[in-house]
Amino acid sequence: MRLINRRPNAGAGRILALLPFIVVLGAYLVGSAARLAENPNDKLLPSLSSLGAALQRMAFSTDPRTGDILMLVDTEASLYRLAAALAIAVAIGLVLGIAIGLLPYFRAGLGAFVAVVSMVPPLALLPILFITMGLGEASKIALIVIGVAPCLVRDVALRVGDLPPQQMIKAQTLGASTWQIVLRVVLPQTLPRLIDSLRLQIGPAWLFLIAAEAIASESGLGYRIFLVRRYLAMDVILTYVIWITLLAFLMDRGLALLQRRAFPWFAAARATG
Repeated sequence: MRLINRRPNAGAGRILALLPFIVVLGAYLVGSAARLAENPNDKLLPSLSSLGAALQRMAFSTDPRTGDILMLVDTEASLYRLAAALAIAVAIGLVLGIAIGLLPYFRAGLGAFVAVVSMVPPLALLPILFITMGLGEASKIALIVIGVAPCLVRDVALRVGDLPPQQMIKAQTLGASTWQIVLRVVLPQTLPRLIDSLRLQIGPAWLFLIAAEAIASESGLGYRIFLVRRYLAMDVILTYVIWITLLAFLMDRGLALLQRRAFPWFAAARATG
């Protein structure tokens, strides 16, 4: 049997899924033990006990200076910015994507413009955003929107353009208006694909958020990471990185669950498509 036709069973699949994590964790533990054996005060690769102590200090103890639980405050600030930016980006992506993909006049007017805008490196615009919008929340949210929305627009437009033209012809034959075609034909088939696009943009969105918070912020996960780096507090940095990764993973799983619950037909349609 050819290798491309061999599939792992359920047990082997779980082992293969866990194997990379085990390898990375093992490599870290070996490296950490080696460095600490050479220098017990080494900060580059802290031990698991140090990471646990950092987690206890940042997530379960109040800060003696502010009285806040720092990781909780930072998480709330970052998630607020991320949620606001993604909501705006999704709205822009859905409206403009459907318009460009469905309406020839919009495609002719905005298709090339959105393609060019999506190539602009968002982080290069960060100084401009800070100058024009100040150092408040607006500039941070705008950076994420600028980084994510053009990709969503292009992806939705491509998805709409891939819809079978027979569906449009049949809908028009039955007397549907453009608005009714959008609501009854395009939108139901576009929303699950928009969720796929959004899942792919979670990583870049976190990148833009961390960059914005690192440069000009007084709260947030990115702000804390770049604050404690001055003291080489790798235990706190690694704890925050693991927490950010877990949050992003949970967001991805949540969107996948939403897609399965809201559009149960989509998995079969994607498998056959």
